[in-house]
Amino acid sequence: QVQLVESGGGLVQAGGSLRLSCAASGRTFSSYAMGWFRQAPGKEREFVSAIRWGGGIIYYADSVKGRFTISRDNAKNTVYLQMNSLKPEDTAVYYCAATHKAPLSSYRDQQGAYNYWGQGTQVTVSS
Repeated sequence: QVQLVESGGGLVQAGGSLRLSCAASGRTFSSYAMGWFRQAPGKEREFVSAIRWGGGIIYYADSVKGRFTISRDNAKNTVYLQMNSLKPEDTAVYYCAATHKAPLSSYRDQQGAYNYWGQGTQVTVSS
């Protein structure tokens, strides 16, 4: 069982930065691949980024590539999403999620592949 709690959201101007954190409980955190998804008002939840359990394999949605960076610290049971050059279209509730599905290359953007989800943190980017 893994419990996930996101933090770090807030209001930021376009061009600014935020760092989201996702703290996980459970001693098996390091065995899970972790993903970030987001859901904007009136839209479906979409994939943002994913990182393999060891951190060596990372994926990004095209919309955030070059601006967002995912990382994890297994010693702290935490995964991060550094978001730079934020745009108004990045406004959404951001969720972290954990999966044991493998290979991550096949499942990284499939919400149904993720077993555990956090409650989400709001990110609002003003123009």
